[in-house]
Amino acid sequence: MRKNSVKNTRINGEVQRALAEIIRSGLKDPRISPLTSVVSVEVAPDLKTCKAWISVYGDEKAQKDTISGLKNAEGYIRRELASRVNLRNTPEIHFIGDQSIEYGVRMSKLIAEVNQGKPEEDTDGDEE
Repeated sequence: MRKNSVKNTRINGEVQRALAEIIRSGLKDPRISPLTSVVSVEVAPDLKTCKAWISVYGDEKAQKDTISGLKNAEGYIRRELASRVNLRNTPEIHFIGDQSIEYGVRMSKLIAEVNQGKPEEDTDGDEE
């Protein structure tokens, strides 16, 4: 199976959906933040390994604690993934921290601040 094939893309989507559901509903670890998102998943073509990019909204301590909690719960998550997604092999999951959601929220706030401080401009194109 090629890396960017339709089958691999479909498997990535299924694994991402299942991981998000498992993290949202099945984990009781207090280190894992409730504001955790599975941003992206990349399953290797041989289905042996999987990289999961995890974004946590909060400070850096919350991010590190959540990634640590997910790594400790990897066995449980992998077993749940095997029961929800029918694959020949259940991939070994590697959790990677991702700050893209936090970065996006910060950029939106900065843009809003700039727009609020900016005087209204004439947008109809008429010069008077």
